[in-house]
Amino acid sequence: MTDRTRTPGGLLRARALGIPFDGTPGACNAVTDVPGVEVGYTTLIDGDDVRTGVTAVLPRGRAGVATPCASGWYSLNGNGEMTGTAWLDETGSLTLPVAITNTHAIGPVHRGLIDWVVANRPDLAREWLLPVVGETWDGYLNDINGPHVQPANAVAAVDAARSGPIEEGSVGGGTGMNCYAFKGGSGTASRVVEHESDRYTVGVFVQANFGARRELVVAGAPVGHQLLADNPMEEADRFAAPGAGSVIVVVATDAPLLPGQCTALARRVPLGLARTGTTGSHFSGDLFLAFSTANAGALTSTMAAGGPAYEQLRFVPWGRMNPFYEATVQATEEAVLNSLTANADMVGRDGHRTPALPHDRLVELLRDSGVRLDDG
Repeated sequence: MTDRTRTPGGLLRARALGIPFDGTPGACNAVTDVPGVEVGYTTLIDGDDVRTGVTAVLPRGRAGVATPCASGWYSLNGNGEMTGTAWLDETGSLTLPVAITNTHAIGPVHRGLIDWVVANRPDLAREWLLPVVGETWDGYLNDINGPHVQPANAVAAVDAARSGPIEEGSVGGGTGMNCYAFKGGSGTASRVVEHESDRYTVGVFVQANFGARRELVVAGAPVGHQLLADNPMEEADRFAAPGAGSVIVVVATDAPLLPGQCTALARRVPLGLARTGTTGSHFSGDLFLAFSTANAGALTSTMAAGGPAYEQLRFVPWGRMNPFYEATVQATEEAVLNSLTANADMVGRDGHRTPALPHDRLVELLRDSGVRLDDG
């Protein structure tokens, strides 16, 4: 059985600290618990100044690129970028790999996804390609204005994508990110949803780069105001507005959903983020994507002569969506805390340093607050 308390590299996840969570996780407690979903990273750490990378999320794996997924997206606050969303609004359909990187690397990563399709699916490249690429700002630790992320790094992230347990923390696009003024980055979690005789999975992946230290809440305990020491980020002039940052969240499920229902899942992501304390800073780009891997073969948007005259979508009735909303909120909360827990101190550009979340002190504060930790 997969150890849900550690990453493949041996880093502790939030459950290893005994933090209690609602809901039933999937086998790996990861977005890759959704059948077919693969995640790959390119992590760039070089010298004193480069702390960045690329994350690729493949809804149906490399083999399933070109098979559309019903999808939707939502912006809680628009100080950020997620490409391809105009086409998502138009069609409710997601076809290509999704990538997440830093703010100033959107261009090369977008180009890299196109390069991958040209090399691996030239049939698709005969038509227009509108990849989805999201970003958060890593300029505190990373030389974000340097040309360190190249199209080949996006290609490598797609080629590295795998199912099963995935690494978290300072990897991929999350390498240089910070969350609640602790070292943040990549995090994931999942929940199993029972629907009649069927079992579905809702998986969440976050690139967490948001929140002021004083805001942090863990298991309902407002611990942030007791963790204010050793906070070099908010002491720096560039961070005069605590809480500035961004978060990209990808929600995946194998439940059969309409595009509008995927959008509804994306709209529930802020409720999970709020459980960790954030109030949504004006300078935080908070953009969320959701997709369903069910209904393979529909939403093809084919222009070919002789294509199907009609398509069909099987979907969960709107009135029975609540368990899927609940799963999204629960998995989002845990994914954020995993991104914080599975991490270490990092020093980067100009000697800037971000400390890791102090595990022992957090456990002490939770006990003092009356949180019943899972010591099993």
